[in-house]
Amino acid sequence: MNNHRQRNGDVWAFENAHNRKQQAQSESGVGDGYDDGIILGLDGGTTSTVCVCIPFFPSSKTHLPDPLPLLARAVAGCSNHNSVGETAARATLEEVMAQALSKLGSNRSAVRAVCLGISGVNHPSDQERILNWLRDIFPGHVKLYVQNDAIAALACGTLGKLHGCVLIAGTGCISYGFAEDGREARASGAGPVLGDWGSGYGIAAKALTAVIRAHDGRGPQTMLTNKILKALGLSSPDELIGWTYADPSWARIAALVPEVVSCAEASDQVANEILLDAVQDLFLSVKAVIERLNLCGEDRSASFPVVMVGGVLEANGKWDIGKEVMKCIQEHFPSAIPVRPQVEPAVGAALLAWNFVMKESKENCHG
Repeated sequence: MNNHRQRNGDVWAFENAHNRKQQAQSESGVGDGYDDGIILGLDGGTTSTVCVCIPFFPSSKTHLPDPLPLLARAVAGCSNHNSVGETAARATLEEVMAQALSKLGSNRSAVRAVCLGISGVNHPSDQERILNWLRDIFPGHVKLYVQNDAIAALACGTLGKLHGCVLIAGTGCISYGFAEDGREARASGAGPVLGDWGSGYGIAAKALTAVIRAHDGRGPQTMLTNKILKALGLSSPDELIGWTYADPSWARIAALVPEVVSCAEASDQVANEILLDAVQDLFLSVKAVIERLNLCGEDRSASFPVVMVGGVLEANGKWDIGKEVMKCIQEHFPSAIPVRPQVEPAVGAALLAWNFVMKESKENCHG
């Protein structure tokens, strides 16, 4: 940790003042109200990264309080290393964790566990690389966990229990699931180049393509042309080429989804077909996970949650993408239970950390 402090000391400079305050409180006998320590939960995606602090509840507590106390929350930019590169992603992750602890008036020594749920973690080598980096930041007593952001999103709908399926559709998209026996499966989530067409990026990219095709005569005319040009302050479809490649970041493209929805609600056939295709793509990713894990059982009657997360799935007025996806899911799997999380994925990551620590504690006791 000392080496990292020297490399990036400015981020953690606030700890010096906290340490002096902590010493004064210790001498006066006044505590900070969370003597058992704290947990950091982090949800890192292509658009933004959120870090929350919750109290660490000892193993004597069999049920977590409802609502769960949220001690601090911080927000930063993209932390997907596939989108912005590893150096920028790590800087964002460290910045947002430091911000959360600074807001709380705490420091890394008070942390009991950290769980990062971040997009772009697709292989054990990704996890190990990030864990090694985290070990340089936090003291040795801190339990560290790294998961794909889809797992944290599932946990925010099941309050930390890993069972069922989650569908995330924001800038990117992924479906992830866990069976009762611990088996897991995923579908989609490979990024826009490899076909996540149900994502915000996928929807908007198809819309931009439709505008270009309409302009050069390869496709039908569409309301999308005027709607998108107006939203971007452009005067001609020819200008879309320069706009797109000036900064082809995924989130920037995905921000055009509301324009596509608006055109579909106004009965534009091209926009409507783009959204129908997205619904099918998202449904197929959930279907693949459900069938691979046999979540509905042999008689197809076992119930399981399907957690729905992400801006694309939020209610969009007359054209509700999330509602249409869930309709498809329940037509094929009547025992699926739709879940709209009451807490955000960063809290799900914190709950995962608590559950992991409790499980390890019990295993150590029985061992």
